[in-house]
Amino acid sequence: MTKKEIVKQISEALGLTQLKTKEIVQKTFDAIIETLLSERRIELRNFGVFEVKRRKARKARNPRTGERVDVEPKYVVTFKPGKEMEERVRQLDKHAGGGSKMQTVPADEERDGRQS
Repeated sequence: MTKKEIVKQISEALGLTQLKTKEIVQKTFDAIIETLLSERRIELRNFGVFEVKRRKARKARNPRTGERVDVEPKYVVTFKPGKEMEERVRQLDKHAGGGSKMQTVPADEERDGRQS
């Protein structure tokens, strides 16, 4: 789903113009970003927590050449879903209809919060 599709869905549900809804959605996203920059954490009840964390410097390998490279430390945004979101997503197993476009994440990556 894209931001445009979200705007369309909300504007239809609330009877607002897509232009006004787009402005509201963008202001919401901007507020989340600004809060992450200033406070490094934002908790949205029943949704989840976004947090800025610093990744340490590390050694990695260039997949094309196999050459070892140094990866500088950097800031990343992490997301931990809230209980309500977790529960609703788990319900997908009970309601899945086989023809899903879901990507499967290996258990170790899921636990570590990584995806390939």
